Formats: sequence, structure tokens, C-alpha cells
Amino acid sequence: MRNRWNIKVEVLGIALAILWLLPFYLMFVNSFKSKKEIFMDTTSPPESWNFENYIKAFQELDFIRTLFNSLLITVISVILIILFSAMAAYALSRAKSKISTLLFFLFVSAMLIPFQSVMIPLVTVFGQFDMLNRGGLIFMYLGFGASLSIFLYHGALNNIPRSLDEAAKIDGANRWQVFWHIIFPILKPITVTVAILNIIWIWNDYLLPSLVINTTGSETIPLKMFFFFGEYTKQWHLALAGLTLAIIPVIIFYFFAQRSIIKGVSDGAVK
Repeated sequence: MRNRWNIKVEVLGIALAILWLLPFYLMFVNSFKSKKEIFMDTTSPPESWNFENYIKAFQELDFIRTLFNSLLITVISVILIILFSAMAAYALSRAKSKISTLLFFLFVSAMLIPFQSVMIPLVTVFGQFDMLNRGGLIFMYLGFGASLSIFLYHGALNNIPRSLDEAAKIDGANRWQVFWHIIFPILKPITVTVAILNIIWIWNDYLLPSLVINTTGSETIPLKMFFFFGEYTKQWHLALAGLTLAIIPVIIFYFFAQRSIIKGVSDGAVK
């Protein structure tokens, strides 16, 4: 009975894996086809495997500059979210008072506010301060990403006994040293989780950059991808090649960070 159950689970897992990989297969196969071939058939392999679509997509996207913009915005935003959210959560979790509780609930309640309800006032205010650029976009990501990150850090910090803080203070450490040398290293599993959630969101975001980035040469990859879709024409063969190029940095990141990602998620689950 148990072996039958294991076989059913394995079959279900294989079926879900195939279903999950199917869009990537179609994207990869169609990225080598011409526009006419995609229109005629989207499932069969191309008649000839050539890299003309990739070369043209690379040039049209100005891929090196666009990749740099996406990396710059994503890396700086995630680092700032981690630093400020961890420090804010530590202060809120250790300072037990009505004010700290109120502030925590304000951060949590901010997650319930739809972005569409604040995007017009947000862009208007930032425009008045001349911050409709990459710096302003990073600042916005910090504000929108802090709520969930503080919530996750706050839950993890509540499981860390205060006796660690007290022991470190007895040894002569101040509050700053207690946090960075004792508490923050313990938060590594939740830090990995916070980093993954924010990297996925910021790297793939289109709406916020489309409202903020107005200058040529500062576009992110999702924003630049719409170059292939005009009012009267859609260049799917180039768009799919561009999407494949855009996925490569994510695959490289996961290849080098997979051990830390898996360990962080599993340690967080055990915690």
C-alpha cells in the first residue's frame, strides 16, 4: 500500500514538473523560429536552429545596459530592504510598548493597501521632488518591500530569546554590536527568504518602472521588453529570444546560490 502511494506521488510530481516546464520549452523552441513559423505552429521544433533572433534581440534591447539597470535597481533595493527591515523589526520586537505595537500593526496593515490606489499620488509627489528616476524607484521599492519584510523579521525575532541580548550587554557590547554581531547572523534563514521574495518581485516588476522611468537608457528588462510590441505589430520571435536572455541571469544566480537558498528555506521551516 505504501509503495503504491509513493508511485502515485512520483507520477503526480513528474506530471506537475512537465506542466511547469512546458512554457519554458515553448519559449525556448519558438525563440529560434521566424515570425512566420511561429504563426503557423508554436509546438514543433524550428526548421533551422539559428541565433539571428538572439543577436537582433540583444541589439534591440541594448541588453548590456538594460541588464545593468535591472541588476543595479534589484541589488541595491534588496540590500536596503534587508538592512532597514531587519533593524526596524529588531527595534519593534525588543521595545515592548503601545507605540511599538501600533507601529508594527501600521506596517502590517500597509500590505493590505492596493498599489493601484496610491500609484497616481505617489508619482505626483515624487515628480515634485524630481525623483522620477532610478534613485526614486529604489526608494519606492524600499517603501513597498519593507512591510512584508518587517513582518517576517519580527516573527523570527520573537523566537530569539532576549537572554542573548542581555548576555552580550553584560560582556560590554552596545545595542548596535548586539544586533550586528549576535542577532543578525542568527537571522540568516529568514534573510535568505526575504531576499528571494524581493528579488523575484523587483526583477520581474513592470508597472512601477513604467510609471517612474522616463529617460532612455534607464529602462529595466521588463520595461524594455515592450519594445517588441507595437500598435500594429508584435515581434514574438524577438520577444521570446529576449525573454530567454532575461532568464539567463536568474538561472546563473540560482546555480551559485542554490545551496544557500535551500538551506535558508529549510532552516526557516524548521524554525
